Amino acid sequence: MSRITRRTLLQFSGTGAAATVGGLAGILETGRAPAYAQGTTIHWLKWNDFVPAADEYLRKTGIPAAEKTLGIKINLETIGLNDLQARATAAIQSRAGADIIMGFNNHPQLYAESLADVSALCDKIDKSQGGYYEMQRGNCHNGRQWVAVPYCIIGGLPTWRKSWFKEVGIGETEFPKTWDDYRAAGKKLKANGHPIGQSLGHSVGDPVSFCYPFMWSWGGKEVDADGKTVAINSKAVIDSVKYMASFWKEAHDESGLAWDDSSNNRAFLSGTISCTVNGASIYIESLRKPDSYQTQAGKPMKDDIMHARLPAGPAGQFSFQANQAMMVMGYSKNQKAAIDFLDWFHTPANFEGWFTIQKGFACGPAKVWEGHKMWAEDPVMTPFRNAPDGSKWAGWPGPSNQKAAEALSKYIIVDMYAKAVQGMPAEDAVKWADGELKKVYGG
Repeated sequence: MSRITRRTLLQFSGTGAAATVGGLAGILETGRAPAYAQGTTIHWLKWNDFVPAADEYLRKTGIPAAEKTLGIKINLETIGLNDLQARATAAIQSRAGADIIMGFNNHPQLYAESLADVSALCDKIDKSQGGYYEMQRGNCHNGRQWVAVPYCIIGGLPTWRKSWFKEVGIGETEFPKTWDDYRAAGKKLKANGHPIGQSLGHSVGDPVSFCYPFMWSWGGKEVDADGKTVAINSKAVIDSVKYMASFWKEAHDESGLAWDDSSNNRAFLSGTISCTVNGASIYIESLRKPDSYQTQAGKPMKDDIMHARLPAGPAGQFSFQANQAMMVMGYSKNQKAAIDFLDWFHTPANFEGWFTIQKGFACGPAKVWEGHKMWAEDPVMTPFRNAPDGSKWAGWPGPSNQKAAEALSKYIIVDMYAKAVQGMPAEDAVKWADGELKKVYGG
């Protein structure tokens, strides 16, 4: 894919590829901001970004520019990732709250009937920016319309210490290709005092990004392609659960059962673990404070970090990349202004400032961003460039519907593995998951 150049950005930003009725294109055509009621204010609720500089950019640069262009006030509120779902649920129940709320993974499917139709904007971005990824349609389209605007994708890849892997016979640029290779390396790493670190707790990001593709790589699935028949109780899934239980004890820091999405970051940066499935935030933090994060040899840890894709299992190699999208709430009285703001934000000339500050922690919402020059500037970050390609969604190979979102929200797949590593027989853990999934899907 070709690089994004200044000319490309200007073409997207103007009245050519990005042209549409209303929104930013309308502003450019008429030379004036859209007419809103005096004092129109948009309340935007999103997570506390794992790249703090990105939120700082929004507050100091991005939002003031949008306010000036659109003639509205935008109040940004940020909260912890695991608090977003509760806030969205409470807002919908009370029919009061933020106008725009971030949805993680397929959570927008839970609220589809209570969200504004954002199809016009999504279709525009999809057509003008190289196309959305398959996973985003699964997460944000309910089969009739787009119910959330894809915001970005947080790539989740193994983050690993090159020197420690080299000590156990793994090259500095080659990560284990299969689960058997990774398990063998992990066993040696743990014996050296450098275990793998992985969360198996109730946290929105890392646990699901690890467990779902692990299950798929063994040929397992929670539901058939029809989205109706629960299929978890299979030999493939039982084999994967047995494997995980042994793999966990042999190679992992077993305290990971209680970790959230920040615990593994702290463990890695403190030198406690050798590898973890994570976004690029660990590496970005090591770049930000090279003197604070050092290896045992007293060298900057940033120079000892690399990223790679998850290993392959008997059924192949899979990934589950975290999807972030913005939901325009159905109860909002400012839906047009909210959609116009998201239109403004996703115009490439405006989006690029936020995107480059992310340094690759956030992949672009559409494929055109794979061609950005940023990816070639740091080879440690290059593996994230196309991380969203081929990513599946919760409930795959079935549709990412409300039932799949409910199963994800209840952490059924994560808990299935967690129960096994705590000692429950694999067959019993899978049987438990089968019962829980049938409560969701029926049957």
